[in-house]
Amino acid sequence: MAQRQVKALMPGIPEELIRLLRKQGYHLVGRHSAVKRCHWLYASLTSGRFCYKQRFYGIASHRCVQMTPALFYCTQRCLFCWRVQSGDQGLSWAETKMPEWDDPELIVEGSIRAQRQILSGYKANPKVEPRKLEEALHPRHAAISLAGEPTLYPELGALIAEYHRRGFTTFLVTNGTLPERLASLDEEPTQLYVSLVAPNERIYKALCRPQLPGLWDKLMETLELLPSLSCRKVIRITLVKGWNMCDEPSYARLIEKAEPDFVEPKAFMWIGFSRLRGLKYENMPKHNEVRAFAERLASELGYNVVDESIPSRVVLISRYEKRWPIGKPRPSTS
Repeated sequence: MAQRQVKALMPGIPEELIRLLRKQGYHLVGRHSAVKRCHWLYASLTSGRFCYKQRFYGIASHRCVQMTPALFYCTQRCLFCWRVQSGDQGLSWAETKMPEWDDPELIVEGSIRAQRQILSGYKANPKVEPRKLEEALHPRHAAISLAGEPTLYPELGALIAEYHRRGFTTFLVTNGTLPERLASLDEEPTQLYVSLVAPNERIYKALCRPQLPGLWDKLMETLELLPSLSCRKVIRITLVKGWNMCDEPSYARLIEKAEPDFVEPKAFMWIGFSRLRGLKYENMPKHNEVRAFAERLASELGYNVVDESIPSRVVLISRYEKRWPIGKPRPSTS
């Protein structure tokens, strides 16, 4: 795309950032959305290995679109985030407000088209089964995460509804700093992830570096909101060794407000731009350390450790006695 066109499509965003993101494999959709090939999409197609979300929840990795409607925008600058943030590599832009936005239908259609472009290179790969590739070309799940804070997109509920209208399931991942957006969704996602990565405000401010005042209180509002939502709910804890792998009782008291179906303690991964913000390889916990934290937290909550994925360094804690795949009846809590 010519430089003149980039500027027209991405107001306020540095052209150097657009080039950097394309070099990293992001497929831009409209003015502020993107799709990127997930490692597990490749692994599923070429070797039959799949993402922990397939193991835990029954989502087919080869039919999952990893996307974001807020590529450049977020309310936090988390030290552990792999995405490029304003201030990285001398680039800067306004991150906390989306000044203009595209229609949900344009984003959904563009994300499916981008996913098919990503998959076009697999047709000649002898490791890929043609039947599975054909399935992948017709995705059925959208992971609304990837980068940025999706709730900054004003028409998020309509975006979720548009995916559902096309037969998709949706997982929405949020940092929980905009509870009013979650409360006003026209349609809830299939499953909602809320990130809770600190047991108290002091650690939150140091690790998540909020860009607006009062965001810890906003996160608390989100936790209190969750019981009123009807969708499946997950609390995600990104564990950074030496920073937030502590005080399980305080985590438990916060999580109890939310009454989630699941809790996912997951290791911070020392990748991308997280390597440029002072964190080190040693801050990435081993799986046995994640498992030990998960067991202590489950004991505090009265939840069950029901599964784990060693390659992803993640443990599934559930209020139920077993996993609850998408489309299956709610399991017993007794």
